[in-house]
Amino acid sequence: MERPKYARMEYERKWLVRTGPIELVSPKPFSRRFRDRYLDCGRLRLRAMEESDGLPGRYKLTKKYPAESPAAQPIVSIFLSREEYEALRALPGRDLVKTRHYDEVGGLLFSVDFFEGIHTGLVLCEVETDSAETLAGVVPPPYVLREVTQETAYTGGALAALQP
Repeated sequence: MERPKYARMEYERKWLVRTGPIELVSPKPFSRRFRDRYLDCGRLRLRAMEESDGLPGRYKLTKKYPAESPAAQPIVSIFLSREEYEALRALPGRDLVKTRHYDEVGGLLFSVDFFEGIHTGLVLCEVETDSAETLAGVVPPPYVLREVTQETAYTGGALAALQP
């Protein structure tokens, strides 16, 4: 597939984390809370990011393009002002909220997402790399249960669609 103009490639793998207490290997001292709205009008995600370290919130609009593999997708994002975010937030969509913690394992930064609402108890772990070759060699952290990269049920859009 040809990459759409202005998009970058996102190389990402995702795992389901086992239930129970999770001990991160080398956790970073900060986290982010994401309030996502998956808009009903296509493949757009509106995101509000709250920083645990007290920095001002940020807002962005993202589109992931269809691809042969969820492990390598073209993606484009733009940062928004609060006013732009609020205007787009009025569009119909489904919401998903999660808190992301960061864990450095084997020289890579893994994102560990703890979901809220009807998905409370669901924890997913993901990692991004700069190439498909590097991504293929990633060894997941010890707390993962199984890989779900190819399972569309674990995408943000699919999880948001389950919201009442």
